[in-house]
Amino acid sequence: MPSLVVIWIWLCAYLNCAGWTLSWLHQLNAGGYAVALALGLAGLLVWKKTTGAQIFPNFSLKKFRRRFRRGLPLGFLILAALAFLGGALHPPTNYDGLSYRLPRVLHWLAADHWHWIHTFFPRINQRCCGIEWLSAPVLALLKTDRPLFLINFISFLFLPGLVFSVCTRLGVRRRVAWHWMWLAPTGYGFLMQAASIGNDLFGAVFVLAALDFALRAKASGTARDFFTAALAAALMTSAKPSNLPLLLPWSLAMLPSLPLLRRWPGRSAAIALIAVAASFLPSAALNWHFCGDWTGMKVEGGNVAPAPVFLTGVNTFLLTLQNFNPPVFPFNHAWHEFFAQHLPASLATRLDQTMEVGLRTFDLDLLPMEEHAGLGFGVSVLLLISVTAGWRLKSKSAASPTSLWLHAVRWSPVISLLVILTQSRYGALAREVTPFYLPLLPLLLASPAQSQVVRRCWWRGCAWLVFFIAAVLLVVSPARPLFPVQRLLDSPAVSERMRAVYSVYRDRNDAFAPVRALLPPNLPVLGLVTYDDPETSLWRPFGTLRIEHVCPTDTLADLQTRKIQFVLLTETKLKNWFATDLPGWQNRMHAELVGKVNLQLRASAGPVEWVVLKLPAGKPDSPNQP
Repeated sequence: MPSLVVIWIWLCAYLNCAGWTLSWLHQLNAGGYAVALALGLAGLLVWKKTTGAQIFPNFSLKKFRRRFRRGLPLGFLILAALAFLGGALHPPTNYDGLSYRLPRVLHWLAADHWHWIHTFFPRINQRCCGIEWLSAPVLALLKTDRPLFLINFISFLFLPGLVFSVCTRLGVRRRVAWHWMWLAPTGYGFLMQAASIGNDLFGAVFVLAALDFALRAKASGTARDFFTAALAAALMTSAKPSNLPLLLPWSLAMLPSLPLLRRWPGRSAAIALIAVAASFLPSAALNWHFCGDWTGMKVEGGNVAPAPVFLTGVNTFLLTLQNFNPPVFPFNHAWHEFFAQHLPASLATRLDQTMEVGLRTFDLDLLPMEEHAGLGFGVSVLLLISVTAGWRLKSKSAASPTSLWLHAVRWSPVISLLVILTQSRYGALAREVTPFYLPLLPLLLASPAQSQVVRRCWWRGCAWLVFFIAAVLLVVSPARPLFPVQRLLDSPAVSERMRAVYSVYRDRNDAFAPVRALLPPNLPVLGLVTYDDPETSLWRPFGTLRIEHVCPTDTLADLQTRKIQFVLLTETKLKNWFATDLPGWQNRMHAELVGKVNLQLRASAGPVEWVVLKLPAGKPDSPNQP
């Protein structure tokens, strides 16, 4: 496992550096990536020849069968197979991925370099680029998004080994760590994203790897462990800036190994440059340049008054609520109505002022969705039961002496989580803190009594129940159902809500397909008025049509200069962002109506009418014409 994780970390770091370099050279395209990948492969082969290192471990079918014929590993293998099957059978449906992570890459590839995209949808610009730089070569060379789920699936397969290694190095008994290495990855956030294009699981692997290799470096003193820990820490920040507080446990774990820097000053400087390029720092610098704020939040939500005590209380309640949400919760509508009617007006107003809009009802899902899932009901309840049982049991063996440094590393993820709880204003908090869950396990499982807990028959029965529930959720997941979903949609006994959820997820990957029927063939450019819509669909087939965002300040002359003749929009966005209605904007642009189509892009909202307008060809009558 360590060799494969090392290769994965260095590959991800290399692709991050390659993306920025090709952008600087204006060669961010298929040809540029072909050269970059060839150079990377050549470098790997030269390194193998000069060092004699084994790149991939020997595979033994006998050893594989012996490992996975035991109950818990077999359960994990079945879940991994189900997740892979879902990713292979269904195209990506992650909403954030389709609305800004993939579109930003398509914009960059169309321009042959990274650039600040002309838009009023800030997330397409100011979010960091970790998983995007791994997606870019796939989109550039293969012209499809179908294989992108493999990024998260590979990450998912690394979780058991990393959980075991980190837990045992931080004082958890090997028997306990062995049981939890298979159970912890069944958390719904990890499992739902194992075949997704979300970036929470992607970052969680680097968090664990950074901690693991930092602990390994203390024991081994090798350059491989030390530098791999540094690159993993850089990559976890490029995955999501909300992972920045998790640099604290990594820093404490690296502290005993810092004298190693004196051994390799030249290599340390080179790795530092790679780590900077593979981290959040390039995105932070660009955010500072374009919007005057390294986080980029100034252009997304403006300045909000700080309220750390209030946020901590609300977020603690929200995090608990979301992680203990039952796997099937048919009373979610009644729950929503209860908070809508009984929440004190003063508290509701305060929530609207400080938190994400709509949070006041503390909505819970009917089924776990990858957009909101965190550790999830199964693992959360079993972990709570295990900690409670371990506290009540008296261990026959005394706890091993623990150094102050080891205590500090164990407790530091709690401080990191508190930082997020004092700052986060998002409703999907359980998903946002996905990378924080696994580093907390050593603190919760370090008691010697846990060795007795995992031996109990009732505990093993609960563990199997966790696996069973997780498998059922993978089969019925609206994002990637593993049953004949069309029969469900055709059944008159199915509720309209359930039919809408499965239909929206089924069509989301190419949600704008009906729009393409309204456009002329071989259209080179389409203007789009968008804010948080699954824009990726409009680029299909990739490499043909280019999408240009239309902003409130754009004039007819601006659009004609950018060779935009057709514009897709909704009247709702015109009213919300352009301070006008459809007839007003149509008259302002002298546009004629081409067609209309109703699309339901979100299951929680009804169909919305999208309109295609055709702008006049040629130049406007005067430069000052609006």
